[in-house]
Amino acid sequence: VLHKATAPFLQFGAVGALTLLSWIIFQSFNAFLIALIFLVVSAAIFLCPLLIKSPCLIAVEELPEKPKLIGHRGAPMSAPENTLMSFNKSIECGVLAFETDVQISKDKAAFLMHDHKPGFLERTTNVKAKFPHTTFNQSSDVTLNFLQSLNAGEWFLKTDPHQTVSQLSAEDKMTARNQVIPSLLQLLQLAKQHEISVIFDLYSSGENDTEITVDIILDSGINQSLILWLPPHRREYVKRRAPGFIQVYSNESDLINNTGRYLNVAYNALSRDKIRELRRQNVSVNLWVVNEQWLFSLLWCAGASSVTTNSCHLLKDMEHPDWVMTPSTYMAIWISLDVISVLIMICLYVIQL
Repeated sequence: VLHKATAPFLQFGAVGALTLLSWIIFQSFNAFLIALIFLVVSAAIFLCPLLIKSPCLIAVEELPEKPKLIGHRGAPMSAPENTLMSFNKSIECGVLAFETDVQISKDKAAFLMHDHKPGFLERTTNVKAKFPHTTFNQSSDVTLNFLQSLNAGEWFLKTDPHQTVSQLSAEDKMTARNQVIPSLLQLLQLAKQHEISVIFDLYSSGENDTEITVDIILDSGINQSLILWLPPHRREYVKRRAPGFIQVYSNESDLINNTGRYLNVAYNALSRDKIRELRRQNVSVNLWVVNEQWLFSLLWCAGASSVTTNSCHLLKDMEHPDWVMTPSTYMAIWISLDVISVLIMICLYVIQL
């Protein structure tokens, strides 16, 4: 993906480097093999823009609207992931939706936690400090009261996973230090209050986890249209039980088979042309996980509807992609640079004679 963002400028740089090196090459240009290699490499560099295709080589008036932002586990560069502090921080970014991970506890409560293998509590809570000789294997081993007795914020300050803790205020550090594992209901209440959508993975360890999750959502009173339902398990049941949920698919074949309108895939799963084709078909395309501004710029030019990001605090302030250039402007620069380079190299060659 990076080459699509940088290819035009890499070619400009390659032409400049080739021009500078030509003086050295010409000193041994009488050798047939060296001359041949130099001419072939030069032709390849001069003509490679014929093969360069970048989404941002478009007219400014053709630039799609800025993709909406979805907070990946909230705003995990500014607060401990999957905590209410993290989701509140993402609200400050103006996110379209909260992205999270849901599991069901022993007492049939839904809570937010990404890790779901044996030792699933150890990375983001102090469970090992409180219970050093016990390993909790799955969500159904623990109750919600037990989960919310754990600290879910100190790890963030200690490990500084995104090297951002130094940027936090003293107040934010204190808030982070006192975070606990939220229930899904708490997140739904926050989303309802601010009219923000919720999308989540459901890490199920029980047969009825889908039903429990749907019941909690419906009982919360949140508008069904704010729920972006992603889990594929028992999707037909969910459609019948909660017809107002927005059904989101994680691959194009399922989307087509269900005449869906929402696709959620990795940022490198679709070509620029495919993204634009889907948009023409009124399909909203969300791409994950997009943290860098250059990548966000590229997907903006390509026509992504939204992106899931860890760095909403950075992307929210972008008013335009890093660069946009019309194909005609690019061609003019390309040809002009090539011509200038050739003329300089001819002069250098003549001087060498």
